[in-house]
Amino acid sequence: MAQPSSIVVLLLLLALGFALLRKRKSSIAALVLAVLVHGLVGYTTLGYVIIQPLEDRFSVPATPPQAVNAIIMLGGATLARPSSARQIAELNDAGDRLTTTLWLANAYPTAKIVVSGGSGVLDDEGESEAETAKRFFSMHGISEDRFILEGESRNTDENVAFTESLLGDLANGNVILVTSAFHMPRSVGIFSKAGLRVIPWPTDYRTPGPQGLWFDIANPVQNLNVTTVAIKEWIGLAVYYWTGKTTTFLPQQ
Repeated sequence: MAQPSSIVVLLLLLALGFALLRKRKSSIAALVLAVLVHGLVGYTTLGYVIIQPLEDRFSVPATPPQAVNAIIMLGGATLARPSSARQIAELNDAGDRLTTTLWLANAYPTAKIVVSGGSGVLDDEGESEAETAKRFFSMHGISEDRFILEGESRNTDENVAFTESLLGDLANGNVILVTSAFHMPRSVGIFSKAGLRVIPWPTDYRTPGPQGLWFDIANPVQNLNVTTVAIKEWIGLAVYYWTGKTTTFLPQQ
């Protein structure tokens, strides 16, 4: 319900309700607010401004480790229904998580590939994202004996909880964590709370760097998507901190 598009719809419904009750001023106010919210998230760089601090919180290691025991990739990078129905690996906007993990898998040929991600659909039909990712990596020549699949998790907290039990002695060495740059602070915070030290390897950047707030009419759909992702992640950080899943609100490197 905190998504900008949902807020706009609620405001439009509120305006309709006021109109039916013949409260003209309140109806106009709700309509104006709906237009302002839509204009702000769709036709400005607001989303990039609020997601940029998250993306800059962690960076790719300047000096990569010489040896790596495991590479953990968090789910959220594939489209569940087409991937399952067509037995392919259809990537979404976060597909860089898969391609970055593939690059790392080739750079560290002895490292285990830990994929954490359950089904991405509400009706729980089809395969887990871990299975989809396994198909992707197998198609690109990664041996199946390197896979450790966790296909039950539905959120970041479960990603960590379910992955922890699968790592075993692998956690005693270098473990790389791959996820979207904006998602890395919350992910590292949960791993740290669980007592697992990981090497952050952010990917899937949405911003080119420092951003200022200005009009951007070129791609309103993309602007809306980035704003939605940013709001979701900031809410996630707050909720995880308030519920004790992380020890700091905004973990850092």
